[in-house]
Amino acid sequence: MTSRRMANVQQFVGRQIPERLSPVGGWLGGTLLRLAEGELAASFVVRRDMTNPSGILHGGIMATMLDELMGFTVFLLDDESFFASINLTIDFLASARLGDKVIGATRVIRRGRRVVNVEGTLSHTDGTLIARATSNLGLAPALAPPAEPA
Repeated sequence: MTSRRMANVQQFVGRQIPERLSPVGGWLGGTLLRLAEGELAASFVVRRDMTNPSGILHGGIMATMLDELMGFTVFLLDDESFFASINLTIDFLASARLGDKVIGATRVIRRGRRVVNVEGTLSHTDGTLIARATSNLGLAPALAPPAEPA
């Protein structure tokens, strides 16, 4: 069953993720490519303000991309619950340079009543894996946003 949240976000497939859905997601400037229950994909272009002094995508920005996409994937699962990251584990496997387009993809592995396990990857457009991550998100009703994004 598709949540209202997911139904509202479907309109953004093929478009930039708006800041009103997530301020950090808006800053990242990702384009939503695919959305299905428990899965999504988005693309990002590496900007100068995302790079380290060597001109490659900063590891902290990779972590932010993955954390944002995995959290967004879980947020879209239903209309009542809010989950917050408990942990985030990342393996950095390759680099991306200024101007490169990277693809982030996520998938829910297991959903329990209180904890959701998610995996995510960042890849070059040719499929070369840049980073992979796993995260557990825990039910956090006190942190639920006051209104639903539209």
